[in-house]
Amino acid sequence: MDLKHEHLRLKFSVSGAAETGHCGVDAYDKGLALGREIAKYGAILITGATTGFPLWAAMGAKEVDGFVLGFSPASTEKEHIETFNLPVEYHDIIVYTGFGYPGRDLILTRSSDAVFFGCGRIGTIHEFTISFEDQKPIGIYEADWGTDEVIKSILQNGHRTNDRIAFDTDPKKLVQRVADLVHKDKINRASFRFAPTDEA
Repeated sequence: MDLKHEHLRLKFSVSGAAETGHCGVDAYDKGLALGREIAKYGAILITGATTGFPLWAAMGAKEVDGFVLGFSPASTEKEHIETFNLPVEYHDIIVYTGFGYPGRDLILTRSSDAVFFGCGRIGTIHEFTISFEDQKPIGIYEADWGTDEVIKSILQNGHRTNDRIAFDTDPKKLVQRVADLVHKDKINRASFRFAPTDEA
């Protein structure tokens, strides 16, 4: 990676449940696997600086030296830890938004080139609907936790088509498929010329 162009790295967020009692026994391993694949792809992983599935993805990314950015609902680190009871581990940077969970969700998704969804609850569905409305490329990690089926039901009953959503049970394939969707929108900066002109 050319560090002079670090800002051109893709930013992939992972949305999922902070409380994971309903997610199944292998949800931890699946969260790690998704985070690893995002980091291996070379993307920056973004989370809601929370516990559960997003934290597991962050842990997986750090296993392979990935970069993890978190957006906290809290306004300070003190509030993040003492009021929201959220972790600071496994993140390179945490931005303290001060907007609570709903406002944090909007910043999280809009700061991302694409959003991935694992096992989740109502907050995950909130982030999904924001991502859908913003026409973000979306990756749905299919597993036995049921969140993927809830999202399919929303799509079937929402009466709107969307060709920017990929479903897959394999995290590596899912990351590649979503990255392909992102690259369809990327501007080829090499096509621009910044050489000095002869104009006065």
